[in-house]
Amino acid sequence: MPAIRPIDVRGLGAVVLVIVATIVVACGTTEVPGRSLPVESVGPGRTVSPAVNQTRIELARALGAHNLVLGDSQAPIRPAEAPLFAGAPRAVYQVLLPKDPSKGFVVVYEFADSDRAAAAAAQEQAYLATGPGRVQTPLGSVSIIRQVGSTVVFYEWLPEGSLDDSAPGIQAALETVGVAFPVPS
Repeated sequence: MPAIRPIDVRGLGAVVLVIVATIVVACGTTEVPGRSLPVESVGPGRTVSPAVNQTRIELARALGAHNLVLGDSQAPIRPAEAPLFAGAPRAVYQVLLPKDPSKGFVVVYEFADSDRAAAAAAQEQAYLATGPGRVQTPLGSVSIIRQVGSTVVFYEWLPEGSLDDSAPGIQAALETVGVAFPVPS
């Protein structure tokens, strides 16, 4: 009869520890494979600066001329962003689109002064024209970047995917506000 050898508990303990750690990590995640969760954004329900508030007034006026309504949003919207946009405070608004309520988001980024806002807008403009920026947006997307003083307005939409007839009016309205930073399609 073969002799029974004792089990090396040190090795078994390490294996059990790795298995338990893997289970704990797997159970604690909310990430769906293949999809990343959006990073929370600062919505206008929080205190906004006078510059952002003034930009919101201009946006509401321009959109109103196209019979569109701008509302506050608490949605965690985070579009493709170059580094200066990613690090800036932002306010998220939404244009009411009854036939497409999950669209119409307008993001207003705030910077210390108009020179920094212009630099950030130019950086975003260049970023969206690069490979990394393009892969983050659907083919055919239209990006609107407008500088208004020390803020930058960003709106992106996909004309072919629009379900609401009033969606093109958002682009037309925003193109009347501030200084343009056109993004090539």
